[in-house]
Amino acid sequence: MLTSLQNPLIKQMRKLHQGKYRRAQQQFLLEGTHLLLEAVETGYPLEVICCTPQWQAKQAPDWLAQLEQLTRLEVVSEQVLAAIATTVNPDGVVALAPFQPRPPLEIHHLGLAVETLQDPGNLGTIIRTAAAAGAEGVLLSSDSVELENPKVLRATAGQWFRLPLSVAEDFQAELQHYRQQGIQVVATLPQAQSNYWDVDLTCPTLFLLGNEGAGLSASVVALADRQVKIPLQPGVESLNVAIAAALLLYEAQRQRQSHP
Repeated sequence: MLTSLQNPLIKQMRKLHQGKYRRAQQQFLLEGTHLLLEAVETGYPLEVICCTPQWQAKQAPDWLAQLEQLTRLEVVSEQVLAAIATTVNPDGVVALAPFQPRPPLEIHHLGLAVETLQDPGNLGTIIRTAAAAGAEGVLLSSDSVELENPKVLRATAGQWFRLPLSVAEDFQAELQHYRQQGIQVVATLPQAQSNYWDVDLTCPTLFLLGNEGAGLSASVVALADRQVKIPLQPGVESLNVAIAAALLLYEAQRQRQSHP
């Protein structure tokens, strides 16, 4: 059992609490049984799994045997696990995983593109919502919160491993590419003239969502084919960006089911 916080592996994993080390080492942490299960089910590679004796004792023998065949399994003390986890009450297991290359996102029917999003909980919820609403993927500008942020991973409830996700180094060039492919690009703006339900969303569509405070940049809005708003009652300044994503995606699905 690993009991020292000075162990090289433990020191390496603790550094991954910070984004600069995740990027430098090209590694990140998966915390909790649910995310571990999703990673294994989807075939995502794991470099090492750290678990407490209590967690190990609760697992089915065949499941543990499967994990030991997949990767290195280290038993650690509760103190050590608490130190490498970013959550207050970890459930007894944390895995170390490598960054994986992400191919360009292919959108043929429905997708989301998000510019300069900063809150990891919002991004995770958007990913989870996009998967639930049948979107083909989420495109993220490179100045947004990183996909491997622990809060992002937890907020996706496992959909991080299942929904195609991509980070665009040149966000505007990617949007141009989709337009050239015949995808309708729809920007969300509070001052738009059309309500989101008044626009034809039965054709292939990519929704644009912006930063929590500043919204979409003018240069990105200029690339949109249509602009829509989500109407709000007087005195309400804005909606949470993840809720806005849900409204847009489910309206697209409603229209498509009504007019297949």
